[in-house]
Amino acid sequence: MTVITSVLSPDSSRQEPANLAAFRQELMGCFTRRSDALFELADAVLAAGPVVSLPHLSLDPLHRRGHGSVYAALAQGRINTGALRDLLATRLHQQPAVFAIDVSCWARSDAECSPGRGFYYHPSKHSAGKPIIAGWAFSWLAALELTTNSWTAPLDVMRLVPGTNVNDVAARQILQLLPRLPDSGGRLPLFVLDGGYDPVRLILGLPAAPVQLLVRIRSDRCFYAAPPPTEPGARGRPRRHGAKFACTDPTTWPPPSATLTTTDAQYGTVTVHAWSGLHAKTQQHDGHGSRGPRPIVPGTVVRLTVTALPGRTRKPKTLWLWWHGLAGCPLDLNLLWRSYVRRFDLEHTFRFCKQTLNWTLPRPRTPEQADRWTWLVIAAYTQLHLARTLVTDLRLPWEKPLPTHRLTPGRVRRRFRSIHAVVGTPASAPQPCGYSPGRPPGTIRGPAPRHPAIKTTSQAA
Repeated sequence: MTVITSVLSPDSSRQEPANLAAFRQELMGCFTRRSDALFELADAVLAAGPVVSLPHLSLDPLHRRGHGSVYAALAQGRINTGALRDLLATRLHQQPAVFAIDVSCWARSDAECSPGRGFYYHPSKHSAGKPIIAGWAFSWLAALELTTNSWTAPLDVMRLVPGTNVNDVAARQILQLLPRLPDSGGRLPLFVLDGGYDPVRLILGLPAAPVQLLVRIRSDRCFYAAPPPTEPGARGRPRRHGAKFACTDPTTWPPPSATLTTTDAQYGTVTVHAWSGLHAKTQQHDGHGSRGPRPIVPGTVVRLTVTALPGRTRKPKTLWLWWHGLAGCPLDLNLLWRSYVRRFDLEHTFRFCKQTLNWTLPRPRTPEQADRWTWLVIAAYTQLHLARTLVTDLRLPWEKPLPTHRLTPGRVRRRFRSIHAVVGTPASAPQPCGYSPGRPPGTIRGPAPRHPAIKTTSQAA
């Protein structure tokens, strides 16, 4: 025990290991079938680190079962995702409530026997000279921290079925999260999304929802103000659009409705301008093609400029954002720009889950197995998030020392074996079951059916 307590942080209270142990006990209850195998597989993900293949996780001492239980846990295990979503949301106490939604792909280009694959954008892998891969895409929803670190708190993940709209999936995730959020004292939660999402389509999927949306838009977008009142006796159809606002033409910009200028240690001088009461001519709506009127959703166009970038020498680009909130919701420009720059922390979470927690390492046959593995990775990452104040730094010789409150997910993972020795495991010990008789003699299995990747139109993607 002396060796174990020496790695725990002296600043941590006795309640913090108990909170982690309670989370692990409740997590065990979310596994409704093959619970012991699933739980020890999640522990092996945290302790073993990167491996060359999935069966190598069974070689870790924390995984007390054979390599066959690894495949059985993914193929036959069951996870109560509703209870797991509730469990993740109960650990959320940060105010203000800021969340990010983004899509990450699991490349399965050569998995012809795996159903449910589609074609998705991938920045580093290409097919026929284009950044497109065949595989599964998952929409992640995570809570952000407005401090300088790389931590997020994943709360939900949903696999995209080929042909579904990413905006509809994001709206569904937001609606499912709202009843689970703790009381925020009247402040509406803020959801931040990068380019690729249609802000108007998102609002149409969230009718009167008590949320704020902040979406990045292209720098060549055009918006329109409300039309002037119709003069008495005027003939013809009333105007639906007023003065044009072109992001690329400063001569079309009216005086901003709100302005913020501040300084930041990382981004230098930050200037934010906002123009409220603007709407776009949307194309993605349920009445598209019916010759009916397009929906008009007014919002606020935000222009963000900085003079420096952290660790970069290139010239910063101007960012254009679109914000929408309920009537009476105050516009906090300081919260908006800080929330958007912290949205990139979700990219760090994707990279850590793929490179360290082996999220995209397995090659499951069915998408349901991929869903279970993804939830296991999220559960493992959440345990690191809860344990980041429990341990001291364990750095490599060439790494800089970090205080306890600045530890990264990778450095906390290095201490997981010591944490595991303190909090224990709710999984029961394996029981000997002898040898499997194998496949009965004379059994003939034909080739597995082939499932080509599904191509979708640009409107459905």
